[in-house]
Amino acid sequence: MSEAFVASQAPGTDMVVPGASGAVRFWRRLRSQRAALVAAAVVALLVLVALAAPLLTAIEGQDPTTYHPSLIDSARGGVPVGSFGGISGDHWLGLEPQTGRDLFARLVYGARVSLGVALAATVVQVVIGVVVGVAAALGNRWVDQLLSRFTDIIVALPLMIMSLALLAIVPSSFPRPVLVALVIGLIAWGNIAKIVRAQTLTLKGLDYVSAARLSGWGTWRIARRELLPGLAAPVITYAALLIPQNITVEAALSFLGVGVKPPTPSWGQMLTAADVWYQAAPQYLLLPAGALFLTVLALTVLGDGIRTALDPRAASRLRVGAGRKQEARADKGGAE
Repeated sequence: MSEAFVASQAPGTDMVVPGASGAVRFWRRLRSQRAALVAAAVVALLVLVALAAPLLTAIEGQDPTTYHPSLIDSARGGVPVGSFGGISGDHWLGLEPQTGRDLFARLVYGARVSLGVALAATVVQVVIGVVVGVAAALGNRWVDQLLSRFTDIIVALPLMIMSLALLAIVPSSFPRPVLVALVIGLIAWGNIAKIVRAQTLTLKGLDYVSAARLSGWGTWRIARRELLPGLAAPVITYAALLIPQNITVEAALSFLGVGVKPPTPSWGQMLTAADVWYQAAPQYLLLPAGALFLTVLALTVLGDGIRTALDPRAASRLRVGAGRKQEARADKGGAE
């Protein structure tokens, strides 16, 4: 019925929904933003490095868990032997103080953990948020009230404190990266559920949804065929902004010692002991901190670019506002 229309533009808005013509419009708008394209290239490079971590470490001839005690100066408290933290042809970025593990191998494998946990947590948040938000908007008054109040409770929960409590009581035998992703996803889906509920209530009152209801379609068929395409743009936008937030949360949990446990490498875990060794081996602090900063910055810029490409109304308002100011100045100049 209305799928062809919805595939290109969300009804009543300028928001592009992924589809045949919608994808072309989205790409054109995204391509016009140089910062977003640079951020996308950085994100693609980071993902490639994470996926190719085994190949890169094989080329170097190292792995993230092997100790090299012969390359550690125990007389100086565990500082790597050699200049610049033990950088050499065999160890491209030097060694981890006290353990002698290869820093390059731990850095690229840490990218796998940080990006993987953040992406998995985002998927969990999106799935739960969309299901709860749509169910609240399409249910009767009691269902809506119950789900909305439950969502309010979830939003009010302090993410870090709840994560610390849950991660501390789960047995260490449970795979830690999976556990961290689940904990973040199960605690932090409230905001996306609110966004989905509000957008679903807006779409529910449009003519094409009413026409589908009058034609005899059931509630969940309408949701699947008519509402979900219209929800794609806001959900994608919010999910793109959730990924850098989840990377930061994972790093913070690992830094506090309740996230990913050794010997599994994680950028947050690498920062845990870096404050002790940063004077002797500065790259032990600078490399994971720089990688974390670059990843979060690139994902944030890319997420903002996706938001603008999907819903360029904010940018249009800025252009219109600037144009009106210029016209006002021109009129004032002419009057003088």
